[in-house]
Amino acid sequence: MKTAGQGAPSAKHGCFRPAGLPAGTVSWVEVNLPSFMHNVRAFRQRLGPASQLAAVVKSNAYGHGVALCGPAALKAGADWLAVGGLAEAIELRAIVGPDVPILTLNHVPPIDMEDAVAHDIRVTVYSADAVAALARGAARAQRTARVHIKVETGTHRQGLAPAEVVALAQQIAASPGLEFEGLSTHFADIEDTTDHRFAEAQRRTFDDTVAQLTSAGVAPKLRHIACSAATILFPETHVEIARAGIGIYGLWPSRETLVSSRERELPDFTLQPVMSWRCLIAQVKDVPVGAYVGYGRTWRASRPTRLAVLPVGYYEGYSRALSGRAHALVAGQRAPVLGRICMNMSMVDVTDIPNVQAGDIATLMGRMGEEEVRIEDLAGWAGTIHYEIVARVHPSLPRIAVE
Repeated sequence: MKTAGQGAPSAKHGCFRPAGLPAGTVSWVEVNLPSFMHNVRAFRQRLGPASQLAAVVKSNAYGHGVALCGPAALKAGADWLAVGGLAEAIELRAIVGPDVPILTLNHVPPIDMEDAVAHDIRVTVYSADAVAALARGAARAQRTARVHIKVETGTHRQGLAPAEVVALAQQIAASPGLEFEGLSTHFADIEDTTDHRFAEAQRRTFDDTVAQLTSAGVAPKLRHIACSAATILFPETHVEIARAGIGIYGLWPSRETLVSSRERELPDFTLQPVMSWRCLIAQVKDVPVGAYVGYGRTWRASRPTRLAVLPVGYYEGYSRALSGRAHALVAGQRAPVLGRICMNMSMVDVTDIPNVQAGDIATLMGRMGEEEVRIEDLAGWAGTIHYEIVARVHPSLPRIAVE
């Protein structure tokens, strides 16, 4: 991953990709770090002084590149970094150094707990086996392992039923080398609706669990329940830590969240787009009337057509569901996708765009001139959510920082 600026494009041999990219690069992701840091600061400013901000940089920072976004989030005011699994946490520890709190949100197998302790990673647990493995790892490393429990309040995926939390917290408290540091949960339906009664019920369940832990003498030091939407809309959820994920990448959690924020008169809370995805045009060719384009012959030319072949397909994360629906930008104009998207190639119509040549840059997402392909547009065309569009951009594509 490149952490330097984009640099001047190179026109060597008709290729206009940014300078400094590895040989063989035909597609890359541009990450606008000033915009990313603006978004992190916006979430930081939503919190009071008693609350800390955990920037969620799991899944390669939602596809944006953790090597770029992890340090930038800290620079912009994040207090913690949260990832998915242990492999991500260990990679991130090498990037940000020894002093940053890093929390895993997903499953860490008991067999890997010793490595978690060795790298000073906070882990989220919900089983006695995991706690026992952590205690063994802490004993071997001769250091304290800080532990978080996830309580199930209504999402019914990862987590422990409220009735079982006290016993696990007591096991942690009784284990030498372990510290019961945090309790968390996750909202099931706070983004997709403006009716937040279910989320409020989840918060009450969480608060009841905290009360039970307090009565049992094992109250958590830190509570965290807020996602991006809750951080924006509900100050009462901020407690000790708020976890912000999708929002710090400049994407509203949902249209409903945006509507709710406007109803709550938060005009100063703004998010700026962060990711652009570009590629080099591999070939430009003419297609006669009546000829077909792509697998399955799903598109047939009704006029003399000029198409551009883009070296990007569903392997790179450009969804096959975009076939015949999406547009790329070429020379700042919209170029419709023709036929089916292939594993490593896509074809776009440049008939009405003059002077297109191989080596020119095409934009798959982001702004080019006065036009823009928004990530939300791609999600709509593909019938999915914007989370998936950014997260599925292949990690092998270089990520470069741009202004």
